[in-house]
Amino acid sequence: MAKIAYILLCHKDPDAIIKQAERLTAVGDYMSIHFDASADPAHYKAIIKALENNPNVTYATKRIRCGWGEWSLVQATLYAVEAAEQAFPRATHFYMLSGDCMAIKSAEYTHRFLDDNDADFIESFDYFESDWIKTGWTEERLIYRHWFNERTQKKLFYAMFEFQKRFGLTREIPKDIQVQIGSQWWCLRRQTIEALLDFCKKRRDVIRFFRSTWIPDETFFQTLVRHLVPETEIRPRTLTFLMFTDYGMPVTFYNDHYDLLLSQDYLFARKISPDALDLKRRLGLLYSAQGVRFQISNEGRSLFKFLTGRGRIGRRFSTRFWETESTLGRERELLIVVCKKWHVAKRVLERIRQTTNVPAIEYVFNEEDTPLPALGGIEKTLGKRTRHRRALMRMLFDYFETDRLIVCMDPSNLDLLEDFAADRSTTRILEIECGFTDEYLTGHAMRVGLAGEQTSQETLDRLLPTIRNDMVFESDAIRDAQFENHCRIRETASSEENAGELAKFLGVSGEKAHEITSTDYLFSD
Repeated sequence: MAKIAYILLCHKDPDAIIKQAERLTAVGDYMSIHFDASADPAHYKAIIKALENNPNVTYATKRIRCGWGEWSLVQATLYAVEAAEQAFPRATHFYMLSGDCMAIKSAEYTHRFLDDNDADFIESFDYFESDWIKTGWTEERLIYRHWFNERTQKKLFYAMFEFQKRFGLTREIPKDIQVQIGSQWWCLRRQTIEALLDFCKKRRDVIRFFRSTWIPDETFFQTLVRHLVPETEIRPRTLTFLMFTDYGMPVTFYNDHYDLLLSQDYLFARKISPDALDLKRRLGLLYSAQGVRFQISNEGRSLFKFLTGRGRIGRRFSTRFWETESTLGRERELLIVVCKKWHVAKRVLERIRQTTNVPAIEYVFNEEDTPLPALGGIEKTLGKRTRHRRALMRMLFDYFETDRLIVCMDPSNLDLLEDFAADRSTTRILEIECGFTDEYLTGHAMRVGLAGEQTSQETLDRLLPTIRNDMVFESDAIRDAQFENHCRIRETASSEENAGELAKFLGVSGEKAHEITSTDYLFSD
């Protein structure tokens, strides 16, 4: 059975650390603590005093002062790992924690999970090929040497960087390692820890390289684990649930997040508010509890993004400077079918294909697997398609050798609709208005990750009105935009009424349009 040695890096709140150590070791697990050397010495003494009779607690072989973005964070972790590896020979796993992490599953569940998954859990993505770094330096973190703290010694940090850049004082990455990047919150098996510590003793060149790398806690363990362990034995994910706001700040959890946290497919969560006393109490009792069953719905991130994003009107992707004068072409006509029920829009599109010869593409900006021709890579991801939307559409017009093209879009793509409507080409929009039952909204919530199979009915009862109002808001926003060529067909309208709107949209006869709108299953769920 799995036995976990928790590696705890902390610098404050000794009472919380003591309670955390007591909770996690009460069921037979272990803990190795590194308490920042720059913190209050009295706090460290209080921790040692309170835990002195606990044989399952040890301390880092050496305490050092830690700073954000420095090697010191990695070194402190290594000191704590070395102490745990020596003190707890029965530990099968080593789990990295911070002082504001708490278990969101029972020890029983956690041990069974690790027993059933013989792998290392660590985010480990190719440093240069992945998009893990969203903005800021990438190569600069590695090829230049960083000896000063960017936050506390900002002038020295950037002066040294500019000096190296000016005189071309770059360095090479060790040739036999491929740098990886990911979250610092990992869970590694004992054999991996032993191989890693042995590697550190033998490869001082690699240690020297990472000592002057910027933010090495995001690259050091991630790189070495991938170097030492077969890919089949690595799960590139963290077992600690954490979220970030769109301002790059960690989301803090409070008392009313208890049910949400337990339903996530993670073992711990970060960060728990110091003021969330009831949440801490309930989670504290949970770890030692027996026979607890967890309903995993895992909708936390999607739900947070959905709820915090409501009411924010703006363009996610502004036009790039090289595209400000680009156009699809004055003589071209882009026809856009807008519908929240994608299956309905696809049925309409299929009927249009059967009755006209206009090329039609489904949700090109919403579905990654929409069939597209090879266009030199611009079609590979939704992000690329959206960023280079005009270039993509020009290439599609050229590929199909046509001046008329139909695509489908979700009503949430208002920014794209506005961008295409502002183009010199002619843009026509057909909005398909459908009814939404509670059953459909529940299915929609599950499809987009706002709910899961195990989401409680109480949560759904609170969520469905919000989703319904959001759909109404999207439709109203499209109408408020007052697009010049905006047609609308409705589920509640007659096929004759809808045929008139469709005829205007397609520029076809009313008879041909009626052939499409009279399809009896057009709006079926």
